Amino acid sequence: MIHWLAPYLFSEDVCRLLGYISVRAGGAVVTAFLLAIVIGPAVIRWLSRQGVAERIDGTGSLKLEELHKSKVGTPTMGGLFVVGAVLLSAALWLRFDGVNRFSLPGLVLIAGFAAVGLWDDCTKLQQGKKGEKKRGISKREKQGALTIVALLIGLWLIGPAALQSDVGGPHLYIPFIKDFSFDLSQWWGVPFLVLAVLVLTGAANAVNLTDGLDGLATGCIATSAIAFAVITYAVGRVDWSQYLLVPYVAGAGEMAVLMAALLGGALGFLWFNAAPALVFMGDVGSLGLGASLAYAALISRTELVLFVVGGVFVVEAISVILQVGSFKLRGKRVFRCAPLHHHFEFGGMPETRVVARAWIVSALLAMCSLLLFKVR
Repeated sequence: MIHWLAPYLFSEDVCRLLGYISVRAGGAVVTAFLLAIVIGPAVIRWLSRQGVAERIDGTGSLKLEELHKSKVGTPTMGGLFVVGAVLLSAALWLRFDGVNRFSLPGLVLIAGFAAVGLWDDCTKLQQGKKGEKKRGISKREKQGALTIVALLIGLWLIGPAALQSDVGGPHLYIPFIKDFSFDLSQWWGVPFLVLAVLVLTGAANAVNLTDGLDGLATGCIATSAIAFAVITYAVGRVDWSQYLLVPYVAGAGEMAVLMAALLGGALGFLWFNAAPALVFMGDVGSLGLGASLAYAALISRTELVLFVVGGVFVVEAISVILQVGSFKLRGKRVFRCAPLHHHFEFGGMPETRVVARAWIVSALLAMCSLLLFKVR
């Protein structure tokens, strides 16, 4: 938006400066951070007055409820202001003209997934007022709604947005291999649509599962956003993509601005979410922010690299799958408690240490993911 307004507000030199992705990315980081810092306190007070507070009942674990009893009454649904900060900052600094056709679908995706999360959070709130256990909407309703939004975005990308690379249509690229890829444009793009749904909903749910300790998911989102800012910028430049032997996707570089807004919003939320947390993001935040990371991977054709960048989220999700599967098939648990961060808590590790180590691992994985670009 600011790129459209610049000719009416600034000199020619400033307009030229605003044409650089790096400059607008810097602006997006600062804007999202400041918006979160400014809006956050008012939203937290409003949530407190509305009684939108964290509950620990209904987890099925008395020990977990005992460990987290200090969190009772902490406002939740703070994702309202972090998602709002990301969307406002991105809308201000992104370009929507020419090859920058991925900007609008990205904003719609984040808003759509956040809306599903808001539905779930509000349902939990109503159940709490009735004295029921917090269950939220059913898994089928949540996954169904997320799938519909992801499918619509996928259709948008292969339709009006015309997502493609230098070899024609959307392809699935394999890290370390430069001369092989899977063509996803066959059968009217059905393979791509399936991949888009799996990547978008899978990443959102993985972030949602990780969001269980003060600052855990938020810090990992920040490091992942930095990695994808670099990745999308590289894929969106002809010279960089040729040097790194990765597919060039025109317009993908603009996603670096979106990732910068995500970084700023995450840091702004971490200001309030670091231990002891003043607010939790709720599903409205975790689903919306998780989807933004997956979207960057989808646009830059680095879906498999997402497994490395978001390695902490992946491991957390796998721990839940293994725990549920093992209990249903063998009647035994693999971990003391799932997701994995609770396993470490049950082993006596302080919450702050679990979070700090997860941040360290996430940062290392983010750096390792950038190595995949050069190794071919």
